[in-house]
Amino acid sequence: MKKNDFEQILDTVCNALTVECRTEAKFDNALAFENRVREVLDPFLGDDEPKVDFNPSVTAFPDIALGKFGVEVKFTKKDSWRSTANSILQSTRDENIAHIYIVYGKMGGEPTVAWDRYEDCVVHARVSHSPRFEVSINAKESLFAKMGVTYEEFSSLSMEGKMRHIRSYARGVKRNCRQRENLWWLGDEHPTPDEPTLFD
Repeated sequence: MKKNDFEQILDTVCNALTVECRTEAKFDNALAFENRVREVLDPFLGDDEPKVDFNPSVTAFPDIALGKFGVEVKFTKKDSWRSTANSILQSTRDENIAHIYIVYGKMGGEPTVAWDRYEDCVVHARVSHSPRFEVSINAKESLFAKMGVTYEEFSSLSMEGKMRHIRSYARGVKRNCRQRENLWWLGDEHPTPDEPTLFD
């Protein structure tokens, strides 16, 4: 299957799911939505194409692996196209996948399901228990463009190589940030402040 063919399938799947979530009951949780994406996507795959795994590993990235194509499923009950995503280290990424997409279910406001290329959706790196990407559908500029590296180049780097890019990006964010944040993963040159800072 060619990339354009797969993207046309995603168009059809997202349109069908949008109609479904506007005319029937909204999805209650992320797992129910993710499984429904699998169910709607599977019939569009030909007999000679990889089929959807309905029992994948809970740590798999992306959520749905289909040969050289992969789909990461995001879901929110809010009226927002922005969400926290996976770890920047991507240690569980299926290396056979060349093209990763996000299918995003937005249940807040007017329920809508849309897709975009993963590399175009990543807009920020934030800290939780470890640095994680943030994604946004139809972003104006990706994080990788801001860092001056392609997603493919970033993905092929070692952990330290990835962190070098993220630290450089985060220092720029911190310089422009009015609030004092403890970005502990920036390195020794950014010591822990005397007073802890609470942030969401």
